[in-house]
Amino acid sequence: MPVTMQLKIPDLAVVALVGATGAGKTTFARRHFKPTEILNSDHCRGLVSDDENDQHATDDAFDLLYAIARKRLARRLLTVIDATNVQADSRRHVLALAREYHAIPVAIVLDLGARLCLERTRARTDRKVSPHVVRQQCSLLRQSVRNLKRGGSRYVYVARSPDELDAVAVERVRLW
Repeated sequence: MPVTMQLKIPDLAVVALVGATGAGKTTFARRHFKPTEILNSDHCRGLVSDDENDQHATDDAFDLLYAIARKRLARRLLTVIDATNVQADSRRHVLALAREYHAIPVAIVLDLGARLCLERTRARTDRKVSPHVVRQQCSLLRQSVRNLKRGGSRYVYVARSPDELDAVAVERVRLW
């Protein structure tokens, strides 16, 4: 049994889940955060197009996601962004939200490797994602993970295996 990885999450934070498709971001979010705290990009894509897989609706989906995030942060509520967030540009939007609302930017990275992400993605029945896309996301993740703290995330937590993910404990930390 691996040692528990303690994630300290400030009560006013913007948490970016970072990982390729199939890494387990949504499962992780459901396990550790309230449903109302989680803003899922696929769900928002479905809200604006009736199809969570409609990639043509992505811009509108993120407009909606960030609008909801602003409403939550204005109320001083913890907000979890459940999207791949593997590109620096995606994380820039999350960091801008944190700055705008004086929230702490947190990155939780699920770096489980391309092989596992591909295996999980192939097994999914709700969506088909090209293996090329998953490998590209894993490559972008590897390139960016070492720069997350320099890029503006105050706390960066990295899980590199399913066992590490299973051993995570989230502790809410009150800000003074």
